[in-house]
Amino acid sequence: MMIKSASMLSNVVSLRWTKRSPRVLFALSFLVLAALACSMAELSVSMAEPGSLLFSDDFSDRSGGWTRVSNEGGTVGYDNGVFRILVNRPGYNYWATPGLDLADARIEVDAGRFAGPVSNRIGLVCRYQDDKNYYFFVISSDGFYAVGKVSGGETVHLGQDEMQSSQAIKTDNPVNHLRADCVGDSLTFYVNGFPVALVHDDQFTRGDVGLLAGAFDETGVDVIFDDFVVIKP
Repeated sequence: MMIKSASMLSNVVSLRWTKRSPRVLFALSFLVLAALACSMAELSVSMAEPGSLLFSDDFSDRSGGWTRVSNEGGTVGYDNGVFRILVNRPGYNYWATPGLDLADARIEVDAGRFAGPVSNRIGLVCRYQDDKNYYFFVISSDGFYAVGKVSGGETVHLGQDEMQSSQAIKTDNPVNHLRADCVGDSLTFYVNGFPVALVHDDQFTRGDVGLLAGAFDETGVDVIFDDFVVIKP
């Protein structure tokens, strides 16, 4: 699990087993068990039927795994049954991930502008490696969308040079239902059930999923998210 701030969307141990090392033996055993647990988890995901629920959170329980952060640049965390991201730095994104490691995933969430400028970024993240490498799917409250990636800290739009307008996006304050399908090298973005973008990229093959909100020149972007689900495509 990880929450970071930065990244502009601009035009967005080796252990040796010896009889004299009981601590090493314990550590090695722990690592073996941890690796086994991870392998079983990956096997469970890979064997899941298409359409199976892999993860969900309605944010009614604060123990859901998402990190909470509050500093001068913004606030990220649970808030009265929703997940809320407030961005107070121009040109910055804040995001949250629940600590998953997935290859193919269908991610959905209800998201809306709570306050602040309509020129904003609201969206989803998939195949998150770290704060410098991931795919993003975003809309703005004034009717624009983009699909792209952050690679080595550099932002690249995929299939478009800049954010494009779409009538599928409900503008101003209404809630939009966002869906991102990351399957193989295909990245598909749906807004309120309508496909708005399909692009292809094979740089990232697996990673975490999550939520994102960002500001352009005007700060005070305040976004709420609810009913986050991850489904096997």
